[in-house]
Amino acid sequence: MPAPTAKTFRKRRGVIPGFGLTLGYTIFYLSLVVLVPLSALFLKTAAAPWADAWETITSPRVLASFRLSLAASLAAAAVNAVFGLGVAWMLVRYAFPGKRVIDAVVDLPFALPTAVSGIALTTVYAPGGWIGRWLEPLGIKAAFSPLGVTIALVFIGLPFVVRTLQPALEDLDPEVEEAAASLGAGRWQTFRCVILPAILPALLTGFALAFARALGEYGSVVFIAGNMPMKTEIVPLLILVKLEQYDYTGATAIASAMLVLSFLLLFLINAVQWWSARRHFAEG
Repeated sequence: MPAPTAKTFRKRRGVIPGFGLTLGYTIFYLSLVVLVPLSALFLKTAAAPWADAWETITSPRVLASFRLSLAASLAAAAVNAVFGLGVAWMLVRYAFPGKRVIDAVVDLPFALPTAVSGIALTTVYAPGGWIGRWLEPLGIKAAFSPLGVTIALVFIGLPFVVRTLQPALEDLDPEVEEAAASLGAGRWQTFRCVILPAILPALLTGFALAFARALGEYGSVVFIAGNMPMKTEIVPLLILVKLEQYDYTGATAIASAMLVLSFLLLFLINAVQWWSARRHFAEG
């Protein structure tokens, strides 16, 4: 029987539509939902005088909101990367009463409207709240401060890290850890040399998703932040303020600058993730 040739493979057709149709559908859908709105944003910004847009972006109030949004988003993503790993590890490796309840609670930030979570966090962390009343004597101001912004971003970003790490931990063979232990490796050495390299790409993905989600968050932050200019004002809120003042040029300039900065940071994170995955594949 002759071996199949390239021409034979080209003639074969699957029941499900192939590459050409799915690629066209993907490009059309992404263009309609993502590229067209973003292009309109950049065109609106480009139509305005460059000097006005630059003056808006470099104003002290805007720069302060950029610093707060970026710093709080990075801090919240880092916190979720650490504690989200612990939550995912517990849900994957152990069986205990109430496990399904905890697993469902992890997804709660997905289901709650952001305004509801914002009001709930403000109630809890306000000076007279359940937790805020204990923090106040210690000199820790949670609500209406940058700390409150970070707390809200931690709340909404946790599910991204946990759900990204769970499949990676489930695919991790416990026998590899047992082999490391049998060779004399301690728990920390096993985690650092065996477990962490295997799950690092997934951990970086969860970090990137949590960071991206935090950058654009508005509803859960606007209540607990206090919205004080130069102190607790985030970028999405400042864009809304510009729109309410009919300053469309300023709003689009701030949005475009935030979009470019977000793309650069996400590109950097994805580059690190790609390098980590490639290194792990080469070592494996």
